[in-house]
Amino acid sequence: MTLPTLLVLDAEPLPRLGRLTGRARIEHADEATLADRLPHADVLLVWDFTSPAVREAWPGGGPRPRWVHTASAGVDHLMCPELAASDTVVTNARGVFDQPIAEYVAALVLAMAKDLPTTLRLQDERTWRHRESLRVAGTRACVVGSGPIGRAIARTLKALGITTALVGRTARPGVHGPGELDRLLARADWVVAAAPLTDDTRGMFDARRFGMMQPSARFVNVGRGQLVVEDDLAEALTRRWIAGAALDVLSEEPLAPDSRLWTVPGLIVSPHMSGDTVGWRDELGVQFVELFESWAAGGPLANVVDKKRGYVPGH
Repeated sequence: MTLPTLLVLDAEPLPRLGRLTGRARIEHADEATLADRLPHADVLLVWDFTSPAVREAWPGGGPRPRWVHTASAGVDHLMCPELAASDTVVTNARGVFDQPIAEYVAALVLAMAKDLPTTLRLQDERTWRHRESLRVAGTRACVVGSGPIGRAIARTLKALGITTALVGRTARPGVHGPGELDRLLARADWVVAAAPLTDDTRGMFDARRFGMMQPSARFVNVGRGQLVVEDDLAEALTRRWIAGAALDVLSEEPLAPDSRLWTVPGLIVSPHMSGDTVGWRDELGVQFVELFESWAAGGPLANVVDKKRGYVPGH
C-alpha cells in the first residue's frame, strides 16, 4: 500500500502529527523548497499561514496536491488564479478561532468604554485622576461579517447588553445585507470588522465610511488588515470623526517601528493575537489530523472553501 505524501509548509513550533505515523509519508518544506516539493505531494498543510509561499509557488509546472489545508480562517494568503481554477480542494481552520476572537473583541469594547488604556498610563505615571466611563449595556454594535467568527462576536456582545446587528454578503433571517451597511454604521456605537478579504471587502472601511459614523463611535478590526484604508482611519481619529479604534490585523505585519499607527490618538494596536489562546496550535493540529483521517478513509471534508468567494459558504 502506497502511503499518501503529506507536505507541511513549516512554522515553529511544528504541528503534532504523531497520530499519522504509518498512515502518511510526512515531508517538510519552507519558502525556499516549497516549489520543488509541491509536485510530489498529495496533501499540503499550510502550517505557516503568514507566508505567501503557496501563492508564489503554485503556478509552477508539474502535478499539484489534491487537497490544501490552511491552519487559519482566512485563505487570501494562499489563493492565486491557478489554485482557484484547479480541482484541488481547499479547507480552512473554521471553528478554532471563533470564541477566542469574540472574547478579544469584547475585551477591546470594555477597555475602550472604561478607558483602561488611560488608567494603565496614569498608573505608570503614578497619577491619580478620577474619570467617568461609559456603560456598554444599551449601546449598539454593527458586526460586519456573518461567518462563525462574526456570529460569535454578535452573541458575546449581546451578552453584554449591546444591541447587535450582523451584516453579511446576502440578507437573510438575522443577517442584514450589504445595502443596509451604511444605515447601520451611522447608528452604531461599536463597529466590528470580521469579514473575509475578497474583492468586495478590500478597502471597504475608508474615509467615506468613517465619515458617516457617529463622533462617539469606536471601530475594531479583527478580520483582515486590507479591509481598512489605514491612512483614512488615522485621519478619522486625528480629526476626531470617531472616538477610538483598535486594530488586531494590519495591512502589513509586523507593523514597522516607524509606522504612524503606533502614535495615532485613540488607536489600540495589537499584534494579530485575537484568536491565539493558550493551546491554540494543538487545537489546529488536532483539527487537521481529524480532517486527514476522514479524507484518507474516503469520507467528506469539512470546512471546504469556495475558492471563487474566498471563504466557506453556507453562513
